[in-house]
Amino acid sequence: MSLAAQEPYLDPEEYLIAEQASDIRHEYVAGQLFAMPGAGEAHNRIAGNLFFHIRSVTRGTPCGAFVADMKVRIETHDAFYYPDVVLTCDRDDRESLYKQAPCLIAEVLSPSTEAIDRREKLIAYRTLPALRYYMLVSQERRQAELYSLGSGGAWRHQVVEEEGELRLECGGLEIGFSLADVYEDVELNVQA
Repeated sequence: MSLAAQEPYLDPEEYLIAEQASDIRHEYVAGQLFAMPGAGEAHNRIAGNLFFHIRSVTRGTPCGAFVADMKVRIETHDAFYYPDVVLTCDRDDRESLYKQAPCLIAEVLSPSTEAIDRREKLIAYRTLPALRYYMLVSQERRQAELYSLGSGGAWRHQVVEEEGELRLECGGLEIGFSLADVYEDVELNVQA
């Protein structure tokens, strides 16, 4: 039986430096790097539409909306992830390479990453004290799943389909959009 080669451990600071010089994006978990797969047109349009509708509400406010290239740091899990869309309204969340206090994180589901988005990232993201919403958006059908933190500290799961609407509140801002907005100009990747 052969042993797999051990990858060298990188601390978070080494990761951030290496990531700035890399042509490939990597997520970081416990000192290990994981290359990010590329995304297709449907994925990009969905993420872009989400960003557009969130950004249109946050303009002129202290909130910042980010798409694709902004990392989120989860210190409790020794991880950095690249969500598809991030919204932070915390005035102290000022790192230029990553955010630590998002109130909303959205991931567009892909076959290669869906299991990680549904398990590993769901568990990790929910440890972020500022997080109020975690959204998973399908590329196969008009459907979004929204995990939202209730006032009692329990997470609620909601599935929104077809012509449904999503309503969120972050940093005092009311954000609302329909699934028609999210899927505008998107040709879905329907699996046979």
